Amino acid sequence: MLRSLFIWLSGNKAVRACAERSRMGQRLAARFVAGTTVEQAVAACRRVNADGIAVTLDWLGESVAVEAEARASAQVYQRLLDAIAAQGLNANVSLKLSQMGMDIATSLAEAITGEIVERAAAVGSFVRIDMEGSAYTEATLAMTERLQARFPGSVGTVLQAYLYRTEADVERLLAQGIRIRLCKGAYREGPEVAFPAKPDVDRNYVKLMKRMVSFAKDGKGVFCGMATHDEAIVEQMLGFVGERGVAGSGFEFQMLYGVRRDLQRRLAREGFGVRVYLPFGTAWYPYFMRRLAERPANALFLARNLFRG
Repeated sequence: MLRSLFIWLSGNKAVRACAERSRMGQRLAARFVAGTTVEQAVAACRRVNADGIAVTLDWLGESVAVEAEARASAQVYQRLLDAIAAQGLNANVSLKLSQMGMDIATSLAEAITGEIVERAAAVGSFVRIDMEGSAYTEATLAMTERLQARFPGSVGTVLQAYLYRTEADVERLLAQGIRIRLCKGAYREGPEVAFPAKPDVDRNYVKLMKRMVSFAKDGKGVFCGMATHDEAIVEQMLGFVGERGVAGSGFEFQMLYGVRRDLQRRLAREGFGVRVYLPFGTAWYPYFMRRLAERPANALFLARNLFRG
């Protein structure tokens, strides 16, 4: 029930406008959001890098309806890529296509995103095209494929284990050498397109995770990220790669800024690749609500810390 409430709240424009202006809302979000400026995000990236952990920087925003806003977001990404190159940060970037004008025109989003990927390729970095709701899935995959053809190795995307179609999409992207970030999924989807029960999502996640790392072991050279905070799944992954002799250099664990820092640091100490998804910006509300939807216990954690200090 709480999950459905938080997902509904993530799309409520009136609540969003109030929350993003509220000092208390900003204070709550600070657990998961690394500030509102490029400078704050870069400083947070340095702190995470100091623990031997890589970073994906994300300027928060989605569902842009004005071209000028999409182009302004693109300029932030150009600045991020310049900062990564100039300061030698262990980082790349992640963006949403609806933030780049996908709801205005696919051609606009592709042109803008293509310029960002071109810059990433020029400085030896990488762009992760994030996945949104299932209405965007096919268009996101198709655009990633076109950009991969233009800039091989400089672009990848995200697949969501709760969608029935994802098993076929894993094979589709692996065959093209496209890097995948596998997550469980955090959007509201109906039973006609997604597994409605968490145990089924978890089983599908583990199945796809094993397929992806097995493919990497076969020498095909597709480096993938396993995005999960579920320690039971992490342990299954560690056991599987140990049994199969999969090198730790063939994949990485990916987690969210402010979530399971203890697990992030433990895995890094044990020599596994770990990357933290580090979001920042003023448009933090939808992201924050989806984090609470993924794990409603986070709401209790935040409430305790808010009233403690």
